[in-house]
Amino acid sequence: MAGDTYPGAATPIGRTAWLLLATRLVRSVWQGALVVDFALYLHALRWSAVAISAVLAAALLVGAVLTMLLGPLSDRFGRRRFLLVYDAAQGLAAAVAFLTAAPWPLAAAAVVGGFGRGGNGSAGPFAPVEQAWLAQCVPAARRGMIYSLNAALGFVGMAAGAVLAGLPSWTGGAAPEAAAYRPLFALTAILSVVTFALVAAAHDSESAPRPPAPGSAPGSGPVSTDDDAAERRRENGLVGRLVLANLLNGAGLGLSGPLVTYWFALRFHHGPSAIGLMMAVGFLLAGAASLLTGWLGRWLGIVRAVVAMRTLGLLLLVALPFAKTFAVAGVLYVARTVLNRGTTGARSALNVSIVRPSRRGFSSAASNVALQIPRAIGPVLAGLMYESGFLALPFLAAAVFQTGYLWVYDRTFRNVTLR
Repeated sequence: MAGDTYPGAATPIGRTAWLLLATRLVRSVWQGALVVDFALYLHALRWSAVAISAVLAAALLVGAVLTMLLGPLSDRFGRRRFLLVYDAAQGLAAAVAFLTAAPWPLAAAAVVGGFGRGGNGSAGPFAPVEQAWLAQCVPAARRGMIYSLNAALGFVGMAAGAVLAGLPSWTGGAAPEAAAYRPLFALTAILSVVTFALVAAAHDSESAPRPPAPGSAPGSGPVSTDDDAAERRRENGLVGRLVLANLLNGAGLGLSGPLVTYWFALRFHHGPSAIGLMMAVGFLLAGAASLLTGWLGRWLGIVRAVVAMRTLGLLLLVALPFAKTFAVAGVLYVARTVLNRGTTGARSALNVSIVRPSRRGFSSAASNVALQIPRAIGPVLAGLMYESGFLALPFLAAAVFQTGYLWVYDRTFRNVTLR
């Protein structure tokens, strides 16, 4: 089928793939808790909207720089060592945030830990490494479904974490003091130790360093024949158009995503318990939608499934800021979460399936960098709009960028054969 053609047999996946899936599930629990509570925690510490958005933006920018370096490097030096560094850094950052609320150490920990960015259990700037590692463990014929399962497990963990985000309200009432949020960082540190152990137990079959061939760039694969050069040019063209699509996607996500819990608090004056429960429902349903997308991808093709779901999500994005009550806004947000996040696994599968195996880290890194740079700028602009009283404008601007993303994504990849 156009846009969803895979070579290879549907062979079973091995122990390493299951360990990576388990890592995703565990990591997503603390991410789900902090995506709800981190901005609310800073708000309880009396940080301004601009200060909150600046920390989130700095974390995303640092992540983008690391992503740019790590994806191609992992193609040469293997995957596991990079993920071990990531989980160790997460545990250290969480310990710092648990021990102090002083602005500068907390901001530094947030940048290192990527607190509040969500991620659905992915390894932050190390996500291209993780995606490429999973790809080498899963045959192409099963990749769309396994990546959808991977995303679904992340959403289940995010839902559990979002429920745990109600902890400050359970102990501190509807408007909890800042100290009530800090046990969540202890949870993050503990879970980071668990994910470190899971990654350490996984086998990396491409762990031996591989020097680049003469005349090739990191992640670009060997240059040996005219056929290789022509194939590389074709792949570079696809990756370039994926970068363009994700620049537009990242701009929309940055304007509408990182400060959404802050927006709910400003607009409807609800605390972490109500907001967390709403987001938990959205994450759970998004997990189911991710599995559905895996099935739809085999029937319609990955690209058609993604475009159909994201188009419906776009309509809900436009409606969200005009909701009159928390209940209506919550329903719109949950439905949009299901439609947008439910495509995560399918989109990740496409990112690593438009190039040869030797360039998967490169392709995934380019895709993620393109997504993260505008996503880092978006929260700052949204924070300025919120402080100026324009609570609907970030969502409407995001809708414009999302429209452009869908147009480019559909035109580029609808008829591409995936590897």
